[in-house]
Amino acid sequence: MSVVHQLSPGWLLDHLSFINKINYQVHQHHEPCCSKNEPTTSDHLDSLRVDSMSSFGSSAKFMASDSTTKPEKDDRGNCEAFMQKYVFRSELFDINKPHIISAVHKECQRNEKEDIMNGIKKEISISTLRKKRKRCPTFNQGELDAMEYHEKIRGLILGGSQQIIQEGLKSGILHPLSEKPEKCSEPIALPLDTCNLSELCEMAKHLPSLNEMELLTLQSMENDMSVTEQDLFLRLVENNSSFTKIITLMGQKYLVPPKSCFLLSDISCMDPLLNCGKTYDVIVIDPPWQNKSVKRSNRYNYLSPLQIKQIPILKLAAPNCLVVTWVTNRQTHLRFIKEELYPSWSVETVAEWHWLKITNSGEFVFPLDSPHKKPYECLILGRFQEKTALPLRNVLPIPDHKLIVSVPCTLHSHKPPLTEVLKDYIKPDGECLELFARNLQPGWTSWGNEVLKFQHMDYFIALESRSRL
Repeated sequence: MSVVHQLSPGWLLDHLSFINKINYQVHQHHEPCCSKNEPTTSDHLDSLRVDSMSSFGSSAKFMASDSTTKPEKDDRGNCEAFMQKYVFRSELFDINKPHIISAVHKECQRNEKEDIMNGIKKEISISTLRKKRKRCPTFNQGELDAMEYHEKIRGLILGGSQQIIQEGLKSGILHPLSEKPEKCSEPIALPLDTCNLSELCEMAKHLPSLNEMELLTLQSMENDMSVTEQDLFLRLVENNSSFTKIITLMGQKYLVPPKSCFLLSDISCMDPLLNCGKTYDVIVIDPPWQNKSVKRSNRYNYLSPLQIKQIPILKLAAPNCLVVTWVTNRQTHLRFIKEELYPSWSVETVAEWHWLKITNSGEFVFPLDSPHKKPYECLILGRFQEKTALPLRNVLPIPDHKLIVSVPCTLHSHKPPLTEVLKDYIKPDGECLELFARNLQPGWTSWGNEVLKFQHMDYFIALESRSRL
């Protein structure tokens, strides 16, 4: 479970624990061998391979292949079955210090012997700062709006988070700095961008279009695949089994958890999702918002407000669907969601929550009053309104101004899981969809042009394999 504590102000989540409780086990089952010299075969397809992708001249082929661990034979010539378990790399959640230490905290950490010199330096820096402020005494309208919004929610975040963090420290989920030993931090080797998923999505647009009679879903069933040759970029890929599958794409391996479904495409190729015959009871959206830093870094493609409005929520949403949109702290984006985006989708805004990012010791990752980076992000929750929809039964009303508190992943834009947080506000066994996803979850359909990004095997560690008798 991701929810460690649930209190009146909100929830304390353990993102790493949630990932590692997913059944990331690759099941290898091999048929008995008639002779020690005969090759083995596999009747459980736990690895899906996509080949011949560099040219895109023909449809991609999914081929069953054995997993990396080779089977061993017993004295009778029978082959053993192996279970390979994977866990997410814990060092990607090692946030032991704030990204920016506040001025007050720095002052407390200074050596007593340097108080005099530091006092002199402080006076000089303050006088210099005052001079700089005199040169630029005004703020633009966007900054003024941001300051006004921050003042409105500051007390909520400060008071609510204190209660949640104290509970985490009491239970031992969070550790005070004095009790947590310092680790010698070494550079983390992250996957090379040798398989740019968004670029592959762009190239896939030139593939031959599907016939209407062809299947739109590639299913990996418990004992076999229902289809042996399909095109990854034009179909939903669904792992209906109880075990994790491995997809090899352009030489890169990705883990597909059990009971998960995904579509790898950009916003221009959503037809397989729209035509699969499903509507969803909760839709979580993490749009690539346009801003100056994104333009400068060119880190990922962004969408304009007009493009975001064109997302076909009306076709994807079930009656009374809960729509949750992640948004940056820019007031223009917040107003756009409430005043333009949700009304265009027939969605009524019902609540505004905040995700507060903390260190493993319970400190904010940025000073709360930092003028540049804030330690929180917003979630805007709304209900899809349909005239013929019946009111939801046995579903709690959505409370306003809740906090989701967690240690963030060091991977950019790896948001915390919302499955357990939202379960009381949707009907039981509701269909769940994440748009602009970068990872997969059991029980969810995920879509995006980087939907497999955080499923890359380099983000996981393989534990010692064990045999199944």
